[in-house]
Amino acid sequence: MPFDPVYDRVRAIIPPIEWADMEEDVLAIRALKAERRAVILAHNYQTPEIFHTVADIVGDSLLLAREAEHTDAEVILLAGVHFMAETAKLLNPNKTVLIPDMRAGCSLAESITPEDIALLRAAHPGVPVVAYVNTSAAVKAASDICCTSGNAKKIVESLGVEKVIMLPDEYLAQNIARETDVKIIAWAGHCEVHERFTAAEIQELRLRHPGVVILAHPECPPEVVAVSDFSGSTAVMADYVSHNKPPRVALITECSMSDNIALINQDVEFIRPCNLCPHMKRITLKNIRTALEMMQTEVFIDPAHFAPARAAVERMLAVK
Repeated sequence: MPFDPVYDRVRAIIPPIEWADMEEDVLAIRALKAERRAVILAHNYQTPEIFHTVADIVGDSLLLAREAEHTDAEVILLAGVHFMAETAKLLNPNKTVLIPDMRAGCSLAESITPEDIALLRAAHPGVPVVAYVNTSAAVKAASDICCTSGNAKKIVESLGVEKVIMLPDEYLAQNIARETDVKIIAWAGHCEVHERFTAAEIQELRLRHPGVVILAHPECPPEVVAVSDFSGSTAVMADYVSHNKPPRVALITECSMSDNIALINQDVEFIRPCNLCPHMKRITLKNIRTALEMMQTEVFIDPAHFAPARAAVERMLAVK
């Protein structure tokens, strides 16, 4: 195949025969972005053809939240899941925010409701509620401040209290509790991708791949984090690989994360014991193209939730 600067970004992982089926959509999306004055924000779990060829801003939930607030585009298309699109809308109330598939949800966001928070507040009067960004706008509105996996410890400690309620990810809360003196009351929500990893699987990886460096996402069970070499958000994992260049590494998280980081670090061998996120994989080149062509599906937030939800996100972003 002749040199193509766009295809060259993914040449190492996408064969020419597969690229032939993608190229038309990629070129159409790039043209539509200019026509619509649109920007595409893509999470680290998006597939390489989205992450590396049509996305303008890529990263973890924290980076996408920060960058969404600063874009001067008229249209924001979120290549990710619904709570991320809601967060983008909270920070850009006067812009059009699109998500290509409204069914792109999140097991964590679905595990908690505002009514659950009301019961938690009644059981623990005066204890502040820290909501993971992997929650609906309604849940954010019922909380005091948001956090991501990348800044959870900093957010918890910034409140200057002895005890917090942290929801909905039980494992993230337990992993952060091991790093701080703040007592954390957790909720029993789990990520359907990360909860499936086991400590036995990590030990088996070490036996089969001597010398492998294992990086685990903090949404994994604590026993998985305990037997890994390092734990951090997807952005922290990516930085670790780029800066430390381990000869052999395993990222204990969603599959596409390894594909995307491997393209940037082709001198590192990636072992891939990953699990797919079915929600992230609902986003495709074809439905991104359709979303920009038809200007669908637009994300709206209940006006009753908008101001308090935005305040919870802004309080998070104000913590440096």
